[in-house]
Amino acid sequence: MVNVNAGASGAPEAAGGAEWFGHPRQLARLFTTEMWERFGYYGMRALLALYLTKHFLFSDQTTGGLYGGFTALVYLTPLIGGLLADRYLGAKKSVKFGAILMALGYFILCFGGETAKPHALIDGQRYEVQTENVVDRPTSGNDERRYVIDGADRLLIKGNDDGSVALLRADGSVARTIAKGGFESAADRDTTFVLLMLLGLSMVTVGNGFFKPNISTIVGELYAQGDRRRDAGFTIFYMGINLGSLFSQLLCPLLADTVGWWAGFGLAAIGMLASWSLIQFDGGRLSGYGETPATDGPDRTMLIYLGAIAAVPVSLFLFWNLMGAPRPEPGAGIIGYLMSLPLMGKLLFGTFLVSVPGILIWAARAGSRAEFQMMLAAMTLIVFNVVFWTLFEQAGSSLTLFADRNTDLSIFGLFSISAGQTQFFNAFFIVALAPVFSLLWNALAKRGIEPTIPIKFAIALMGVGAGFLFLVWGAQFAGPDFKVAIWWLAGLYFIHSAAELCISPVGLSMITKLSIARIVGLMMGVWFLSISVAQYVAGIVAQVASVETVGGQVTNLKVSLETYAGVFSTIGIASMAIGVVLLVFSPIIRKWMHGVQ
Repeated sequence: MVNVNAGASGAPEAAGGAEWFGHPRQLARLFTTEMWERFGYYGMRALLALYLTKHFLFSDQTTGGLYGGFTALVYLTPLIGGLLADRYLGAKKSVKFGAILMALGYFILCFGGETAKPHALIDGQRYEVQTENVVDRPTSGNDERRYVIDGADRLLIKGNDDGSVALLRADGSVARTIAKGGFESAADRDTTFVLLMLLGLSMVTVGNGFFKPNISTIVGELYAQGDRRRDAGFTIFYMGINLGSLFSQLLCPLLADTVGWWAGFGLAAIGMLASWSLIQFDGGRLSGYGETPATDGPDRTMLIYLGAIAAVPVSLFLFWNLMGAPRPEPGAGIIGYLMSLPLMGKLLFGTFLVSVPGILIWAARAGSRAEFQMMLAAMTLIVFNVVFWTLFEQAGSSLTLFADRNTDLSIFGLFSISAGQTQFFNAFFIVALAPVFSLLWNALAKRGIEPTIPIKFAIALMGVGAGFLFLVWGAQFAGPDFKVAIWWLAGLYFIHSAAELCISPVGLSMITKLSIARIVGLMMGVWFLSISVAQYVAGIVAQVASVETVGGQVTNLKVSLETYAGVFSTIGIASMAIGVVLLVFSPIIRKWMHGVQ
């Protein structure tokens, strides 16, 4: 079997060959490969929630659940992809195969068919819904209208502040008022195109499992054991993530608005193909890195490829099951809620709830008292990690829909951006703040006052809560159109980006330092499982923030603003409180860590 660091120790570049900013020159190619891959993924993600609500006319409830399930699988599949690469494929083959699957997935998303046709169920009876001035694009116009056709009457749909729905005649008089809960928005969709959309997402999740963990593995192989440039090299490499996402979250929504959804997803696919080509046509520059391990058995490459293709319909089934999951009965309690979860939810929660105490029980029996306490510290921080990412990952779902519905997207009155483009704020602030935080931590470390890992986690939790409370504060200054200035949303992303820099860079390092040596790989798996669970729960939170829509349009912007403000206020206060709890207990957790910094 090839040694993990064989490339680093045996290749001339690692030992003093051509360099790129003081690092092995292969880092430049891997940096660019990652940049283009993230260009594709984040460009697609910027459009996804809007695509589901405006093209397929899914409810916020369905959109939040589907979005959360998709991102959960995106973080779960790398556990399997990394294992298969380590034992059979090698990192380079895995990256190339994953890139092809993801590119195909993005191309499939280009085929959405015609816009779903809305209708309404009023007290159980179906009525046709006609639209006016509605364009099937990410950005809604202010003159969009939806009408219920009741015999010869064409009645404008208007939501009331109390949750009821008024149907207005042409002269503005009320023809009919439907009590809260009596008006249900629905749509007729072509099942073929819904399945195509789910197939595209399924291919992205499986492909990501092969690509994401293994491109990082190749970067690690560029450096010999003990090479002090390794951490700096990974820092440069991960800047590619933010650069890729920064540009794609501007360009893909722009193309979707000016040309069509297919153009936005098509650009994401082109970015993914660019990523694949850098590895496929490397001109021998990556020879010796990420190669297939030498094994005594038969070549399993084709078997793994076929198994991955077979996993695509399994993923599609999980998505379909997720969309059709029934809501829990009122008063059913936590048990009833868990039983009502779709299959994906049961698998994620079940695995996490079993693995955390199970590993701790094993550590108590197999390890020393100090090792058990270190594992207990790691598991505690993993649980808090779920809370952080659950709230942070509202960016692609509820916050994007808030940007579309209740945000004035004008920039100084000169031009406007789209709701999908608002996600670029996070990448921009990460790029801007990362050097500042690096200098800050180094300066505090020299003075012996750098915050410990638990305190950084606590700051991150309080920060993500503060971001939501900042936006809620801004909601008080909404104009008569019930829209807040875009700078309040930008301020949220600024605070969230600073919080992310307190938790994201130290998480994986923390796991490797605190885990018992024999199960470091397993603990890494639990870490990624925690993020996967967080993504799923983030979808549930987005469902709580659901707003009533008709044909993709909110029926009452005041109710919409109040709904978002209420949910964001609740999760903001909860996150702040949880952060304070962690801060209080941080001395105990630090003691359990036995000097690990």
